[in-house]
Amino acid sequence: MTGGAGYVGSHVCKALRQAGVTPVTLDNLSTGHASAVKWGPLEIGDVRDQRFVEEVMARHGTGAVLHFAAASLVGESAQRPYEYYDNNVGGALALVAAMQSRGVARIVFSSTCAVYGLPDRLPIEESAPTRPINVYGRTKLAVEHFLSDMAAAGAIRVVLLRYFNAAGADADGEIGEAHDPETHLVPLAIRAALAPQHAVSVFGSDYPTADGTCERDYIHVEDLASAHLRALSFLEGSGGAHAFNLGSGQPVSVRQVLQAVERVLGRKPATIEAPRRAGDPPQLFAAPGSAAQALGWTAANSGIDAIVQSAARWHTAKSRSAAD
Repeated sequence: MTGGAGYVGSHVCKALRQAGVTPVTLDNLSTGHASAVKWGPLEIGDVRDQRFVEEVMARHGTGAVLHFAAASLVGESAQRPYEYYDNNVGGALALVAAMQSRGVARIVFSSTCAVYGLPDRLPIEESAPTRPINVYGRTKLAVEHFLSDMAAAGAIRVVLLRYFNAAGADADGEIGEAHDPETHLVPLAIRAALAPQHAVSVFGSDYPTADGTCERDYIHVEDLASAHLRALSFLEGSGGAHAFNLGSGQPVSVRQVLQAVERVLGRKPATIEAPRRAGDPPQLFAAPGSAAQALGWTAANSGIDAIVQSAARWHTAKSRSAAD
């Protein structure tokens, strides 16, 4: 589990342990949290260090890899392109080299809907053109191409999971979304409801959507976790490279997220009306049928109220703990 101390990775670790598999987390803790590694060993190091990765694989008898480790801030990627290519693409190169050295053939890659860029049609299918509009998306697509080429050569077996908007927290309240800085709407809206001095910005209110704000496809992080387990099982009997969208297929607007937070917490999030951000399309949502057909997976818990309820429980408990 490269990047297993991060938001999505830690939820997948928990799901694996519940399924009877012990996950080994390899993380340099640059953005992840050691406190989120609760269900298996933590090996602190960099995925770009091939020898270290090989030693970890040998020490724990690795049978498959789930690759989450990546830098992922869109704005930062434009300012630091070398670091993003070095970390995201260089990390994948070193990781696959280590896999080959240790005879590990299966890899599930944490990709993103950012590989599509501005879609020609909605909902977005896996066959849609991949034309990322930012450095982050281009690094993810470069890794997809690399892994697919390695699979075509018969060296590895790959599932590429293209996430839409991950959100929520696990049902037991053990882990949740704790980015620094936080850039995602759901936790920002919850914070704006709990602490009005931290108003959340609404970037654009004149889009051609029902309420004028952007619409996105939100998927509960626990649904994402279950998809990774199904992808691992899928690779036991399937070669080549396979890409799947992970989304609910239901667009939710910024204002609808804010309304869901108000319903759950009984407090209206403080907001600031802001101009559109460059490159923000009006709508992005998935056609998730391929994952349903091939993996037997659906986003069963990804209604926006369910997402917000789980996230609000975690953030509220975290705030109380910090106050104590």
